[in-house]
Amino acid sequence: MVNKVSRNEVRKMRHSRIRSKISGTPEVPRLNVFRSNQNISVQIIDDVNAVTLASASSLDKSLKIENGSNIEAAKIVGKSIAEKAKKANITKVVFDRGGYLYHGRVKALAEAARENGLEF
Repeated sequence: MVNKVSRNEVRKMRHSRIRSKISGTPEVPRLNVFRSNQNISVQIIDDVNAVTLASASSLDKSLKIENGSNIEAAKIVGKSIAEKAKKANITKVVFDRGGYLYHGRVKALAEAARENGLEF
């Protein structure tokens, strides 16, 4: 019988491979995405000081998202993180897709953040 590695374990391996190459600095922090089956969340992280500078999630009550697992919710979260980054004087970030494929919700979030002023 073949022991198959779970999809999440493969994603974690992919994420560790990505993380070995990128890191957030105070000047250019890392935009990290986490996607679950029901929600999507994003953080802007300064890895040098180990500090989260801004965060947004489909669970935020202020965003009033009914279904956090669709592309429209990802667009709203992307817009929200871009606005929070502007308030924190962050214009440029390094995108960390978290081992997820750049497709669907992750792509929608990234494009919404770019449209609202984040550069990556």
